[in-house]
Amino acid sequence: MDFRFTDEQQMWHETVHAFMEREVGIEYIRKHDEAREFPEEAYQKIADRGWLGLLIPEQYGGLEADPVMYAIFCEAIAKYSLDFAAAIMTSMFTATNIAFHGTDEQRQKYLPDFMEGKIKFSISITEPNAGSDAAGLRTRAVQDGDSWIINGNKVFCSGAHLPGTVIAVMARTSEDKHKGLSMILVPNTTEGVDVRKLDTIVRRSLGTTEIFFTDARVPVENIIGQPGDGWTVVGSHLEWERLSLAATYVGNARTALDDTIRYTKDRTQFGRPLSSFQVLKHRMAEDECEVEAARLLVYSAATKLARGEKALKEVSMAKVFAAKTAFRVATNGMQALGGYATLPEYDMERYFREAKHGMVGGGTNEIQHSIIAKQMGL
Repeated sequence: MDFRFTDEQQMWHETVHAFMEREVGIEYIRKHDEAREFPEEAYQKIADRGWLGLLIPEQYGGLEADPVMYAIFCEAIAKYSLDFAAAIMTSMFTATNIAFHGTDEQRQKYLPDFMEGKIKFSISITEPNAGSDAAGLRTRAVQDGDSWIINGNKVFCSGAHLPGTVIAVMARTSEDKHKGLSMILVPNTTEGVDVRKLDTIVRRSLGTTEIFFTDARVPVENIIGQPGDGWTVVGSHLEWERLSLAATYVGNARTALDDTIRYTKDRTQFGRPLSSFQVLKHRMAEDECEVEAARLLVYSAATKLARGEKALKEVSMAKVFAAKTAFRVATNGMQALGGYATLPEYDMERYFREAKHGMVGGGTNEIQHSIIAKQMGL
């Protein structure tokens, strides 16, 4: 099997990596992480290049990239921070929900402004008592004439507080556990929407929030699809989402390992470089094996999706393995850098924090194992 990129894919790989190195840079990422500020300038640069439209069909003004090209993009934009990648990707996936399941009016209203960087999207599913069991959510939307009235409590809704953000809220519109869920677009300036930013160790630039809905009223036409379509809407892009997350873990793990290698070559103890000690170089060799294996899983899954085949097992395998790899590499980097690893200017503590979140966000490792087992017929 030929694992080389085509000329077009290689050019795209080089373009996005060059963008991250020259137009963004690790100092910019570090600054926004420390200040807990959204990377607005970099986000706008991505919008100006048309890249926010990577997943949007050409007929709606997007680029309609295939899964391999999108995986290349995600791997590159995560090289310095998984949070930075999330700041870009979170809006992109909600935009696809509108592109593929919304009305013509919704597409005309939201997609052009989104692709120009004028509005952002957030998605709100998780609740205090509904995490992995997302279908157990209790936030309720009741139709009242030409409006939906929403009441409930959401948590870990990333980016919901940012100016100009429209939140895609999963709410219960009937009692059926799965078919009773609907996705409704709620601008974060809507009366009755109280968004509170959480002081988490990750999502420091993008930010994650808790939301309280108290008789929040939005037009009935803000629903995506029909009442009860929410579970279908969210499920339609899960393979792409898990693929993209796995790609980001690979991109960040690569940087964490490269930083560890560079440090151990430069740092001397007992009269010789740290990289000459067998325990460290064997550990880094194991990390190299795992990063490359994770990368192959990602692009194997991406290639299968690009052929138009289902890849639920493959993307879950890629996600769980890449998440564990990123955390292992960052943990080993923390150990190799010692006390310096705890300083923000060495970046490893950011890789470590964000990699740990990767084992939970977007579907926990345990959930991924259950999906894989089910696909195995277990």
